[in-house]
Amino acid sequence: MSAATGADFLAGMAAASHLRCEAARAQRSPAELRALIAGLPPTPKLSISSAGFDLIAECKLRSPAVGTLRAAAEVDVGATVTRYADAGAAAVSVLTEPDRFDGALEHLERAAVALALRGVPAMRKDFLVDPYQVLEARAAGAAGVLLILRMLERGALEAMLDTALEQNMFVLLEAFDAADVDVALRLLAPRKAAGNLLLLGVNCRDLVTLQVVPGRLEAMAAQLPHNVLRVAESGVESAEDAARLATAGYDLALVGSALMRDGHPVTLAAAMLDAARRARGHRARLVR
Repeated sequence: MSAATGADFLAGMAAASHLRCEAARAQRSPAELRALIAGLPPTPKLSISSAGFDLIAECKLRSPAVGTLRAAAEVDVGATVTRYADAGAAAVSVLTEPDRFDGALEHLERAAVALALRGVPAMRKDFLVDPYQVLEARAAGAAGVLLILRMLERGALEAMLDTALEQNMFVLLEAFDAADVDVALRLLAPRKAAGNLLLLGVNCRDLVTLQVVPGRLEAMAAQLPHNVLRVAESGVESAEDAARLATAGYDLALVGSALMRDGHPVTLAAAMLDAARRARGHRARLVR
């Protein structure tokens, strides 16, 4: 990765995603997906706690930044996401990208079934490039999707965003810098009625090195609007990190690698929530 640019990384991931999308479309048409979706029960809704901070826990087997987190043979996806739900996660993100993250759409399907029993929504995390993949996510049981702002043209973003809202799915728009946030604000402005179905996240990884950039989340927090749920992504490893981000003004944190590596993920998730909610309460008292 050191010789590549961030644009090259995203372009490569997007190209592979386009190929997977076309292969899937050849097997099952959008009309067939819509017919399948019409027969599905409603998904659990994203519910935000009044305590002031929530977690989106993530199930992933591999990260390009750190390598294998858990061998596929060792992971029971249903049991993993159930533990996250029992720990208080507001939603669970499931990687479906196969080449760099060892994900699969089947992981999302298994997660959605298990999470439905707990009333917790599943979110598809991938390098999505086409509205078809949003329908594919909903057909697999997802209640939400992540869209990478920098990777997509405005028309594609709008089409995917509107497809998700049409399906009553929540959308996490992922930004890396202020320019991405500006794009997000232009997308969000005419869709204010969607309310908590729209979230704005900041990913603090450098797209060239894939390493976390210290201080980026705090620096970006001041640029995020207060009328949208703000999500801190990447580099959240501890209860102290969660508290720091809650103090900076984030409403949620997306936590993946730390939970997948930890031998006691329920304990870690609970500690993150407790610390962040205490910090948010302290912050609220200070600004009154």
